[in-house]
Amino acid sequence: MMKITSKEEEIMNILWAKDRPIFVKEIWESYSEPKPHINTLSTIIRSLEEKGFLSHNSFGGSHQYYVVITKEQFKNRSLKEVIGKYYDNSLFSAISSLVSDKAISVDELKELIDIVEKGR
Repeated sequence: MMKITSKEEEIMNILWAKDRPIFVKEIWESYSEPKPHINTLSTIIRSLEEKGFLSHNSFGGSHQYYVVITKEQFKNRSLKEVIGKYYDNSLFSAISSLVSDKAISVDELKELIDIVEKGR
């Protein structure tokens, strides 16, 4: 699956939040001012569909879009890409970085260890 832009991710977040198929106009209505032009929004949505993130149902000349990839799948894939790109595919290096930056506590690490041990 291809990467997405920040604008595409905004649209995906709207669709994930709605958790149902919706029309472009409904997506557009979810934006606060200044709203993007609806044609621009349609173009971005078609791009997401081409990339495999969305699909649609046709109703006459209108399309109702729905997500093909869950937010959880997207988060997992994105995390794997970051770990691959910046930590040489080493989860240990990524977690070590979080520990040294004090972004994760000892209690949180213990909780992770408990999760791993229970999973075995």
